[in-house]
Amino acid sequence: QVQLVESGGGLVQAGGSLRLSCVASGRTFSSSVMGWFRQAPGKEREFVAAISRSGGSTYYGDSVKGRFTISRDNAKNTVYLQMSSLKPEDTAVYYCALDRDTIVVSTTERPYDYWGQGTQVTVSS
Repeated sequence: QVQLVESGGGLVQAGGSLRLSCVASGRTFSSSVMGWFRQAPGKEREFVAAISRSGGSTYYGDSVKGRFTISRDNAKNTVYLQMSSLKPEDTAVYYCALDRDTIVVSTTERPYDYWGQGTQVTVSS
């Protein structure tokens, strides 16, 4: 069983930055693809970013390209989401997700096996 714990959310003004972290328990982190998704009130969950097992390949949703950066540290079982130039429309609960034992990086929810509890990000205008 894998547990994912996110941290780093909070309240920030528009134009500011935040860094989210997600720590995974267990031994499968380095062989797993990691992703970040978000869900705003009244909206469906949306893909934000994903990263390959080695960290050599990254993928982003159109709304965050150029502003967000995903990275990982396999020695620490941790994936990060650096968010810059934040906008009020980035306000959402952010979830990290783990797709176990795969080389395929997915930008959709279905393949991800484990999910964190979410961390709230609120961007004020």
